[in-house]
Amino acid sequence: MTIDNSSCTLINRTTKEMAVQLLLVDEANCYQEVQRLNYYAVIWIQKGEGRYKADLSEYEFSDNTMFFFTPYQPFQFIPQKSVSGIALHFHPDFFCIEKHQKEISCSGVLFNNIYQPPTIVVNDKDAAMFKELLDKFRIEMNNEGLAQYELLISYLKIFLINASRIKIDQHPEAKKQPEDDNKPFVLQRLKDLIEKHYREKHSPSAFAELLYITPKALGKLTKTHFNKTPSELIHERIIIEAKRELYLTGKAVKEIAAELGFDDEFYFSRFFKNNTNVSPQIYREKVGFNRGGNLSMN
Repeated sequence: MTIDNSSCTLINRTTKEMAVQLLLVDEANCYQEVQRLNYYAVIWIQKGEGRYKADLSEYEFSDNTMFFFTPYQPFQFIPQKSVSGIALHFHPDFFCIEKHQKEISCSGVLFNNIYQPPTIVVNDKDAAMFKELLDKFRIEMNNEGLAQYELLISYLKIFLINASRIKIDQHPEAKKQPEDDNKPFVLQRLKDLIEKHYREKHSPSAFAELLYITPKALGKLTKTHFNKTPSELIHERIIIEAKRELYLTGKAVKEIAAELGFDDEFYFSRFFKNNTNVSPQIYREKVGFNRGGNLSMN
């Protein structure tokens, strides 16, 4: 079976958000407006050329280029010839890169690296391999059988592991951590600091202090580049971890709250509901992917 020209989307029935999606990239749908998506995007331009912008940089692209964009990372394509290809989108609730970092090692290689172009060049051999994986992915998306979620995750892991290997072969420096702390890298440093400290530091001022800038300056930067306030970025990271704990473990809500730096279980529950529109208990009962029955075709 080959990838056809129709989009294929799985929706979380409870939250109504896209969980994972395969769709055609063509002249009508090639991300020509600035994008700040709330999910991961893997975009494979099989034919076409032009320029693209990512974060503060601008690059050229041509046939068989594959792109990897992180949630809320601003990017835009400026085609100079007609383009065609395939896009794979997946929400952090469906598969979070940081959660599986030890297994796939793609954070800082494919994603979350503003120091390298977020791309790989796909040769004919690798193109055949990626096409086969995407074909299997589409077939399983249309199969609501036993362990659908687990099989889709397996295909996605294989896809990302192979892409990471190619990226390291093409850009060995992608695995190196930059040491430059100049202001242009403050947003990458903010992401790293949030990842390190989100359990104990919940206020923008705490992160501004670590970055040696004022909270106001930090707010301007995050609003410009992520269209988010520092508080929203911090809250989103806390919520991602809270959701993981709720649907992957049997821990009590009080225990999860304490691990995430909340002294008051009820305050944590209000915080969670304000950010997700459901209580932690309802989320655990209805939304957790491991409980099955939460994905529907769209």
